[in-house]
Amino acid sequence: MTTTEIKNFLDEKVELYNNPNFIESDPIQIPHLFSQKEDIEIAGFLSATIAWGNRKMIIKNGHRMMDLMGNTPYDFVMSHSKNDLKQLETFVHRTFNSLDFNYFIKSLKNIYSNHNGLETVFYNGQLNNTDSRAMQMAISEFKKVFFELPHLTRTEKHISDPMGNSAAKRINMFLRWMVRQDNKGVDIGIWKSISPSLLSCPLDVHSGNVARKLGILLRTQNDGKALVELDSKLRIYDPSDPVKYDFALFGLGVFEGF
Repeated sequence: MTTTEIKNFLDEKVELYNNPNFIESDPIQIPHLFSQKEDIEIAGFLSATIAWGNRKMIIKNGHRMMDLMGNTPYDFVMSHSKNDLKQLETFVHRTFNSLDFNYFIKSLKNIYSNHNGLETVFYNGQLNNTDSRAMQMAISEFKKVFFELPHLTRTEKHISDPMGNSAAKRINMFLRWMVRQDNKGVDIGIWKSISPSLLSCPLDVHSGNVARKLGILLRTQNDGKALVELDSKLRIYDPSDPVKYDFALFGLGVFEGF
């Protein structure tokens, strides 16, 4: 297919999957439970953090995380006691366990107490970068802030670093949820300080395989270099909102077996 044909094909698939029906089978349903900005951010961040493996299990454990926090995530983060943290001891999702969960709660409190919240940390991280990698550099800066408290080394693996050649799929997905707002009902778009044009596709097995079949990604690994390659093509199709094509690539892979 020509570049125009691929763009038109992907545009059609974006329209097909970017609607409220997408929510019922996706972890984005977790932040959609809330209306307060901070609740949405925390629910989205925690749900995105465990978004690998079986999607039904991801959603189930995302809901369980919220239940363990009394379905008031921001209040739990800001006013939790040691006894409250003990309630998290039974939680585990693959390699993310209660020790990791405990640190995430403490770090989020630090971010809201001392860094003016999640949006501000990501916004500040991309301020001095003007190229298409600005948000990937912001993710790397976010990781530094997130782990500035004493912590177990094992917990660091749950936050990817694009500057270490990671595709950072889960945080890029979280950023899509928070930044994109196209009134289609899926992405929440509560962060107004960051431009959607800076976002990158949450590259995973499904979107990567589809991109390769379409000829818009040649690199075989789903790593940071592959993300740069894919981003360069998606930004040609829509420079102002390149990450909308995640709906097409992911939908084609998961729902159509493309």
